[in-house]
Amino acid sequence: MRSILKLFVVIGQILFVVSTASAAKLVLPNGWQAMSPRDEIRPAFTFESSGGPKQTGSFVITHDQREGLDGWIQKSFPVKGTEWYRFTAARKLTDVALPRRSALVRVLWQDDAGKMVSATVPPEQVAEMGHTPTAEPEHPVDGPTDESGWTTVHGWYRAPAAATRAIVELHLQWAPNGRVEWSDIDFAKTSPPPSRKVRLATIHHRPGGKSPRQNCEEYAPLIAEAAAKKADLVVLGETVPYANVGKKPHETAEPVPGPTTDYFGGLAKQHHLHIVVSLYERDQHLVYNVAALIGPDGQLIGKYRKVCLPHGEVENGVAPGHDYPVFDTKIGKIGMMICYDGFFPEVARELSNRGAEVIAWPVWGCNPLLAKARAAENHVFVVSSTYTDPKNRWMISAVFDQTGKPIAQAEAWDTVAIAEVELTRPYIGPWNLGDFRSMIERHRPVTTSK
Repeated sequence: MRSILKLFVVIGQILFVVSTASAAKLVLPNGWQAMSPRDEIRPAFTFESSGGPKQTGSFVITHDQREGLDGWIQKSFPVKGTEWYRFTAARKLTDVALPRRSALVRVLWQDDAGKMVSATVPPEQVAEMGHTPTAEPEHPVDGPTDESGWTTVHGWYRAPAAATRAIVELHLQWAPNGRVEWSDIDFAKTSPPPSRKVRLATIHHRPGGKSPRQNCEEYAPLIAEAAAKKADLVVLGETVPYANVGKKPHETAEPVPGPTTDYFGGLAKQHHLHIVVSLYERDQHLVYNVAALIGPDGQLIGKYRKVCLPHGEVENGVAPGHDYPVFDTKIGKIGMMICYDGFFPEVARELSNRGAEVIAWPVWGCNPLLAKARAAENHVFVVSSTYTDPKNRWMISAVFDQTGKPIAQAEAWDTVAIAEVELTRPYIGPWNLGDFRSMIERHRPVTTSK
């Protein structure tokens, strides 16, 4: 019996050596190379000449049943520093449990010696950091999937000034029994993407509480001021019709759309801007704390129902929401959260996972460190509007940038704070952080909790 087992071991070792030697001799077309960190975790590589959605050929990476296999194909493309380049590829998966982590693409910037180069960032950012960050790998995103299972993976990048070549890597990692096909791969010079400068505004006002309607009307001159400052998005406070009127949530609750969204819709249309306002919504027997996004045509674009509820709302019969909608608007992808949501990283992360570039945050009060964290950990802009006096050193009405820094803050009651931001340009972080927003989807952990 032992001799038979030894024979199987020897055969297995021979097959491993043969397969490794074969892989080392594998020649792929068009200058592509098969790569792996170590031979012992190397997957199988093949090329199918008639594969791909256009039958022009596809590179295939296949894993066996073992955990932790890791391999990719790569090719070097010449580039000119500061020029723009567009990457696209078609990808088809079989038995890959987590595509976002396992079937990714990386674009690495190098000089003629094959060394990493510095990132090209604004001089003021270098001055603030005290150093020039490195140009870390780019991570193209997954696009639509067609009926045949082919997903478009794409990205649009500006080469760092010192870069002379881009190494494009197409991966399959950590996918036992998985298989990926890569086809129709293109990396070519392109024109710059159109600029998307957006002016984000917050209003720092505490409603007087004389009536739900008057609470709303108090914002009219402040919204007009924001419009005069050319705001594209204005964020108002939490549960505006309810604030300080001395009623219970269900006593001020109304349909959405309804009277309050109609009123602010009129202001949005008059000033041609987007407005986010929070109110209590009634839907049959349920009451929700809702943030409503209204477009410059005065129409309701969508709503978010507050997911995380503090004791006071639970005790008053308010129901939690369950979804994290993100709305694709003319100015960018907007998500919303409300007050207590900010104490929990999951809400902002779920909005970021769905593509939010800006998170509007009506918030009665919160730890301002959490506002900074929600922006920094997701590399999104956060716009808060609070009822807390800045003198209390608690929550502030502000626009937070992708690093968590408040770049515009209302210092007094009945004021508007506004900041112009560029949504097209990624923020390149210090040292080796790179464009962290692009890395989140590929690197964030797998969670099993509900």
